[in-house]
Amino acid sequence: MKIGILSSGGDCPGINATIRGVGKTALLHYKMEVIGVHNGFSGLLNRDIEAFDERKLSGILNLGGTILGTSREKPFKKILDDGDNNKPKIILQNYKDLGLDCVVCIGGNGTQKTAYKLSQLGLNILGVPKTIDNDVAGTCFTFGFDTAVNIATEAIDRLHSTASSHKRVMVVEVMGHKAGWIALYAGMAGGADIILLPETGFDIDQVNRKILERAQNGKPYSIVVIAEGLKTPCKTPSEYISREIETATRLEVRTTVLGYIQRGGNPSPFDRNLATRLGGHATELIAAGRFGRMVCSQGGDVVSSVDLSEVAGKTKLVPTDHELIRQGRNMGISFG
Repeated sequence: MKIGILSSGGDCPGINATIRGVGKTALLHYKMEVIGVHNGFSGLLNRDIEAFDERKLSGILNLGGTILGTSREKPFKKILDDGDNNKPKIILQNYKDLGLDCVVCIGGNGTQKTAYKLSQLGLNILGVPKTIDNDVAGTCFTFGFDTAVNIATEAIDRLHSTASSHKRVMVVEVMGHKAGWIALYAGMAGGADIILLPETGFDIDQVNRKILERAQNGKPYSIVVIAEGLKTPCKTPSEYISREIETATRLEVRTTVLGYIQRGGNPSPFDRNLATRLGGHATELIAAGRFGRMVCSQGGDVVSSVDLSEVAGKTKLVPTDHELIRQGRNMGISFG
């Protein structure tokens, strides 16, 4: 069999570990032919490919980013509302001309949606969920999430000392798109006093009351962790929250937006192992002829798969009754 591998969407720690997991399993165990597709779905459009052997897949397990490059090419998006888009037809023809038996698509929500549409077009497709946001439906965890949480938690840990020294309120904005997974996990792990999530919403008066209550109880500093997808009147949520807190409490507020630092760098050991297992399982499904699926993690130690139709176009948000939210509230942490 001859398989292709591509990575699409934003970069994420663990993509290279996945490429390695898919490629080495295919080459060494199943004796398949493996090609790398450069720059996401653009590579399928332009036939921008390279042949992989074991040597090219060595030494990449711990590397951040993606050796294949990536793009946000959406081949099913029409250029004009009433225009004709022939990109899917080009991809199908290139798939046939290259003699591919399957394409492994590593990416987040948008990638899995495109992967599903390509499978409907007749291509054999396997999806691998990738995003630091952890918002891909059908899987408990996506690789990249653990690394991002570690980075955000370390940042919050460091802000505790300066907040305490200067008696300031520190507002920390973390990534996550429209989901609050990073904010919840990093906020809880970093000992935040207030955690604001898109899923739970917030009352700014309650936030201010919590900060003033802490100050009156001899705790003159507070750590506020907010998700970037939090809905506020201001485009940048942290700016709005910081301004409102400073105005209402008259306390000194400092803002930190972690940004893309959460997406860069080497993957954590957990993400390396998760990516390796997901990549290997994708190759197992290819060998078994089970296409049109996305590999996933179910529980702590189970790697499984779901039909792409079950995840395409869906976003996994934080349940408002999540165990960490319940436990946080029991410990006096405010969720706004």
